[in-house]
Amino acid sequence: MTPRFQLSADPTYNNPNPMRRPLPLALLVFGLLIGAAFAQQPATPTITVQSNLVEVPALVTTKKGEVIFALKPSDFRLTDDGIPQHISLVSDTDWQPLAMAIVVETGGDGAAHLADYQGLGAILDSVVGAEEHRVALVTFDSAPHLIVPFTSNTDSVSAALDRLHSGNAGGSILDAVAFAVRLLSHQPPNYRRELLLISETIDQGSATTAGQALRLISDTNTTMYTFAFSSTRSAVAHEAGKFSDAEPGPAHGCFSRDYEGDPGDAAEYKGHYPRQVLDCISQLAPPLRLATMAFLAAHDALRADTARTIAHLAGGEFFHFKNAKSLRKDLIQVSHDVPNFYVFSFTPTSPTPGLHALRLTLIDRPQLRLTARTEYWIDSKRP
Repeated sequence: MTPRFQLSADPTYNNPNPMRRPLPLALLVFGLLIGAAFAQQPATPTITVQSNLVEVPALVTTKKGEVIFALKPSDFRLTDDGIPQHISLVSDTDWQPLAMAIVVETGGDGAAHLADYQGLGAILDSVVGAEEHRVALVTFDSAPHLIVPFTSNTDSVSAALDRLHSGNAGGSILDAVAFAVRLLSHQPPNYRRELLLISETIDQGSATTAGQALRLISDTNTTMYTFAFSSTRSAVAHEAGKFSDAEPGPAHGCFSRDYEGDPGDAAEYKGHYPRQVLDCISQLAPPLRLATMAFLAAHDALRADTARTIAHLAGGEFFHFKNAKSLRKDLIQVSHDVPNFYVFSFTPTSPTPGLHALRLTLIDRPQLRLTARTEYWIDSKRP
């Protein structure tokens, strides 16, 4: 797929299912928080939009995880800020050349997982596929480090993964993602762009905001695959403390600490209220969801579960792993999913500058699950 946006050449560039009856007071407070967050944002250079054509990657599976790749555009419905859009299916994307940045945490909690990154050569070859490709390796602690520049030799990347050393105590996920996306932006325009992130769940010390990272991902049409191990309990407790004890919803509902929804979700959320809140937020419909995404992008207090959130908003996949065995299993799953992503394109009927909320749904297919991009940016034209 050809990227529709072009990043600034300046190396210093550092840009940024309906819910049950939300409470009016909660929405008022929420709106005030959004305004305060944006008021504190410094002015940043803009990205010039080269075309209004927007691409939306999507993956459809059964509830058992089996990939479905026999659907047509007429089986989907897409809205942009709540406005229905006409979509087209981009064909043969799996045969386009690929540029992939592998981003691995070696600092912070990542130091304890260095052995998990070893011996991945054959699996990485499967993930990259047989088409023409370029792969780069970036590690990070408190800062990103380019270990292997883009190369067609995946063996050199695998060998470097086998020889990694622990970094410092930092774990700046968003800084590393932004660094890698900028590297991807300089690859040939006819290449697909993918980022494979292996990190802990919570960002530790990035200067880059979530909004800046998401904007870079959106503007370069980069697809994210995130594999995360749990952050330390102290880090999780610190982030959880940033959420109010108030529950903005009905008893036992999506936002409730006594959640009585899907049993599988309830088990996963136990002890991880920030994760539950973020997943509930993702269910909001425009225009509230648009405001919610803007708040997520602008407010550093919502960095809980960074790896999952950024993958979700970017329309990629998230996997939680515990050890080398589960990481390999998840990578193999991605190697099966990558060729089976639908890529839709559309021209917005209302191309207003700013953050746009996308909602892609399946028509009359409740038995299937859909993962898709949920946002994109349109920048103001430069004089």
